[in-house]
Amino acid sequence: MLADSVLELLKNEISEQEYNRYIKQLEFDEKSSHSDQKVFTAPNILIQNWIKTKYCEKISHLFEVKTGIKPDIQITLKDRVKTDFQKTKKIDIYESNKPTINTILNPSYTFDSFVVGSSNQFAYSIAKSVAKKPGVVYNPVFIYGPTGLGKTHLIHAIGNYSQNHGKIVIYATIEQFMNDFTYNLKNQTMDRFRDKYRNCDILLIDDTQFLSNKIQTQEEFFHTFNELHSAGKQIVLTSDKPPKMINGLEQRLKSRFEWGTIADIGIPELETKIAIIKKKCELDGINLNNEIANYIATSMGDNIREIEGAIINLNAYATLMRQEITLEFTKNVMKAQIKEKKNKITLEDIIKTISRELNIKPSEIKSKKRNKNIVEARRIGIYLARNLTQNSMSSLASFFGMKDYTAVSHNMKKINELIETDEIFKLKIEELKNKILVKE
Repeated sequence: MLADSVLELLKNEISEQEYNRYIKQLEFDEKSSHSDQKVFTAPNILIQNWIKTKYCEKISHLFEVKTGIKPDIQITLKDRVKTDFQKTKKIDIYESNKPTINTILNPSYTFDSFVVGSSNQFAYSIAKSVAKKPGVVYNPVFIYGPTGLGKTHLIHAIGNYSQNHGKIVIYATIEQFMNDFTYNLKNQTMDRFRDKYRNCDILLIDDTQFLSNKIQTQEEFFHTFNELHSAGKQIVLTSDKPPKMINGLEQRLKSRFEWGTIADIGIPELETKIAIIKKKCELDGINLNNEIANYIATSMGDNIREIEGAIINLNAYATLMRQEITLEFTKNVMKAQIKEKKNKITLEDIIKTISRELNIKPSEIKSKKRNKNIVEARRIGIYLARNLTQNSMSSLASFFGMKDYTAVSHNMKKINELIETDEIFKLKIEELKNKILVKE
């Protein structure tokens, strides 16, 4: 069924958790649907409102990719489907040169709503520069990093800024590009496809890693890239890894992706996560106190998309249940979104996590080196080991290469003093503890 294949495309673009919790609950109402309008039913008002807010435009676009017609998407409550919807005007994307018809950008993804920290400062600066001077300063731009850290936000911000300044922008995931290509190839309308992707000022392509092993699509993308680059048009690409690490990608494409500037987005530091949570609440009119914001930042991991989704979900539940958002309420609502905890913690678990998060070798943490960052990592390791395991102070002294239990006691005292006087340090310890406890 067409509707099933459309939702399957959407599944590739969002987290598995969001798909299972919301999109999977939809049922397609074929009776009430027609080419210009697609109707889905939701089991409750929470899921109905969530999908209306976040995914109607996306689903509409995916139908357009599949059929060439962009339908109106209606989400109704189960057993209350209305059949007399007003038909919307049929839109053929190839009959209009308006950028807003050719591309769907999230209007909330702007430079102003993007929270900048040390983990994303470079990528943010590059993105802002190309938005102001497309095709002039850096071209192409390749932004990479793990899922959910803000790559899509940045390229939408470029698109929104550029459209507001009269530029023609095309945004697509590589999946959408591939489906457009396949549809037009099958229908012998490749001139339409090339008109769409080559007659623009800025081409924004998300999830470039999915070009892997798609030989025919790579061939077409290669020529699209060359055409735009030769004309001085801006190209911005994102991926979860740098070009040279994308297996199944032709060398000539890797080479072109590396022509311009490559910027990575790293794991956000705790202060940035807290700032992102507060910014999200400010933009959406959600009232969370510092205690709740800190709890979410230290408990939810590093995927910003999942954190923002959890906040929206929390607010939706509170609104539906007419409940004030307290810390206890937050913990209850977010139970399903907090990853399962380990039953038993080992000293190796603790060292491994601290080493990864603080960028210090495990051997250095257990060494006698006195560099400030190594000493702090060692103290944190001792503190967490004492609190998360049953090891005695004497056995910890032996493990960390210290003289005796008095050295462990001294380090514990220093960490406790910092926890009492430095709120950010206290939260960092809590965040590290949660990451140690989570099953990988």
